[in-house]
Amino acid sequence: MSRAADARFMALALHLGARGLGQVWPNPAVGCVIVKDGVILGRGWPRPGGRPHAETEALARAGAAARGATAYVSLEPCAHHGQTPPCAEALAAAGVARVVTAMEDPDPRTAGRGHARLRAAGIEVTEGVLEPQARRLQAGFVARVTRGRPIVTLKLATSLDGRIATAAGESRWITGPAARRAVHALRMAHDAVLVGGGTARADDPRLTVRDMGAARQPVRVIAARGLDLPEQGALAASVPDAPLWLLHGAGAPPARRQGWAARGARPIEVAEAPGGLDPAAMLAALGAAGLTRVFCEGGGQLAAALLAADLVDEMVSFTAGLALGAEGRPAIGPLALARLDAAPRFVLDAVVPVGGDVMARWRRG
Repeated sequence: MSRAADARFMALALHLGARGLGQVWPNPAVGCVIVKDGVILGRGWPRPGGRPHAETEALARAGAAARGATAYVSLEPCAHHGQTPPCAEALAAAGVARVVTAMEDPDPRTAGRGHARLRAAGIEVTEGVLEPQARRLQAGFVARVTRGRPIVTLKLATSLDGRIATAAGESRWITGPAARRAVHALRMAHDAVLVGGGTARADDPRLTVRDMGAARQPVRVIAARGLDLPEQGALAASVPDAPLWLLHGAGAPPARRQGWAARGARPIEVAEAPGGLDPAAMLAALGAAGLTRVFCEGGGQLAAALLAADLVDEMVSFTAGLALGAEGRPAIGPLALARLDAAPRFVLDAVVPVGGDVMARWRRG
C-alpha cells in the first residue's frame, strides 16, 4: 500500500475514533478500518463506555475477509487482558497481514507490547502514520495516563469587552442560539463539564447535553469547597439524568456530604489551597476517577485558578457583538499579574462564525 493510501485510510480511522470523544472514557477514542485491495471491509470505534474496542468491531464487520487484509488503527492495539481479550491477539487470530498504527499506546500495560505481539505473529507493522493528528485526538487519554489528570478546555462566552454578565448578574443570553447549540456539541465531546460553586448557586444549571440526539451524558462536576449548593432546583432534580460529582474541601459539613450522596451525587474530597480548592488536586481526583477530557464553563474565579496554575490546555471563546462596560462581570477573575510576559498565552487554532457570534479555538503553545 502506498504512503498516500496509508494516510488516507488512517485519516478515516482517526475520524471514526473522534466519534468516541466524551463517550468512551476511561478508554481512548480509537478508530479502526480493515482494508484489502483498496476496498474497506470493516470499520469500528468503541461504543459508549469504551467496549467493544474498535478493532473488535471492525473485525466483526469484515468477517472472514479480514484474512490477508490491512488493519488501520489510530492507536497501538492493546496487549493486556482487561474486561476484553487483547486486540493485538484478535488481529493476529483474524489473520490480517499488516497493521498500520498512528501512535504507540502510552499505557504501560501495552506501550510497545501490542506492536511486538503483532510482529511475533508474523504480521507486518507500520507505525507513526499521521501521528501528530493522533496525538491531538488522544491528548486527554495521554494526559490521564502520563500526568494523572485530564486535559482541560476552558469555555468563555462573552461580550466584545470580555464580560459574562451585567453588574446585576443578568447573562441570559449574551450569545445566540447557534453558539449555545455549539456549546452542547462541545459538552458532548468531553467526559465532564466543570463549573464553580458560585456559578452553580447563581445559575442553577443542568449542564446536560440537550437536543443533540442520543449521547452519553457528561459527568457534571461542581467545585464547591463547603458544598454550599442549592438542594432544590434543576441541578439537584437532574441527578438521575446525568452523573453529578461534587468536589469539596475537608471542612464540608458531613450532613451536606451525606445529603448529596443520598440524592445520588458523588462527593469527592480534595485538598485546599489559599482561597479555595487546589486546582491540581481537583484534576488529579478527576483523573484518578477515569476522566480524560474536562470542559470548564466557569465562573471567573475557577477560570482564573486554572489559568494561574497552568492547567488549561485549550480555550474556546464565543464572542457576541455587544458591550457591557467596565461595570459588567469579567469572564476571568484576578490573576495578580505584575508583568505582561507572565500572562497565560495561547496559540490560535481557528476562528469560525457561529450564527451572529464568533467562535475562536485556542491551544496552549
